[in-house]
Amino acid sequence: MSLSQIVFADFEQEIANTRKTLERVPDDKWDWKIHEKSNTIGWVTGHLAEIPAWTVSLWDHDQLDINPPGGPGYQPPQLNGHADALALFDKNVATARVAIAGITEEDLNKPWSLLDGGNVLLTMPKMAVMRTFVINHLVHHRAILTVYLRVNAVPVPALYGPSGDESM
Repeated sequence: MSLSQIVFADFEQEIANTRKTLERVPDDKWDWKIHEKSNTIGWVTGHLAEIPAWTVSLWDHDQLDINPPGGPGYQPPQLNGHADALALFDKNVATARVAIAGITEEDLNKPWSLLDGGNVLLTMPKMAVMRTFVINHLVHHRAILTVYLRVNAVPVPALYGPSGDESM
């Protein structure tokens, strides 16, 4: 098995599980949040929809400045419901798959940096960024969304095995 196959081995499974979760987001709870310090269901859903697009940015560029000097900072997508989120997610997954198909083994170890206002926050090999900032980050926010679903009595999908609401 190549290093590339190892890095991307679970990408498709995590994408499928995330889509199953996004399909269940209730539009009537879009602005609901579990705590005043937490994000809304709509924000988490939009964030999950955009994360696959980071794959393209990661492999096409060697850095990302979240607040570039003289330019606009990061802005989350403005979505109006789960149908918008699913459309954005599907579009971003399609472009991510194209980016992944073009990655070479030598691309995996190239450095990538996260900047804030021109200041380097961290530098890691691109394969580590893919695992942590894309795949693991997707799983992290999906877990938050499943808690939000549970608290709102929305059936949680079976992801790695049966859930309390459905079997595999």
